[in-house]
Amino acid sequence: MFYPVYTYYISSRLRPLALVVSLLIAITVSAQTKWNSSYQQYIDRYKEIAIEQMKKYKIPASITLAQGVFESGAGKSDLARCGNNHFGIKCHGWTGRTVYYDDDARNECFRAYSNARESYEDHSRFLVTGQRYQSLFKLSIRDYKGWAHGLKRCGYATNPQYAQKLIGVIETYELYKYDRE
Repeated sequence: MFYPVYTYYISSRLRPLALVVSLLIAITVSAQTKWNSSYQQYIDRYKEIAIEQMKKYKIPASITLAQGVFESGAGKSDLARCGNNHFGIKCHGWTGRTVYYDDDARNECFRAYSNARESYEDHSRFLVTGQRYQSLFKLSIRDYKGWAHGLKRCGYATNPQYAQKLIGVIETYELYKYDRE
């Protein structure tokens, strides 16, 4: 008789804690599912454009998609929503429409586009015509790790973990499969 009462006593005292822990786990799982589903939805939406760009400009589709996902927060960043800029390309030498956004400095000028397809096209042209990115085009179109490290080395982004972030997105979502199209 003593054992069941003791068990009930402990479980009733821990019940509020168990409830809190359960809720935290549910919230965490829900947030991760939403995060993952946002990335996957973005990839599903733009993979064909990335593959077209790869065929036209010889930039791995995996790299283009990973950059788009990462730079635009899966299309949810202010820059992507207000300026259709999916790659964080600043105004340097740009004569088109612009938007201003706080990035490395306050109120920086970024290129703006009518739609995401224009952003993808300009991203490809930006890499192809940019002198500092020319070494990337000596790499295999299937060498996404080389491209990721090369983009960081060439100064595409200031984030010291940029290459690892791109590689993480590519491997988590198996984006390398699009480089074989």
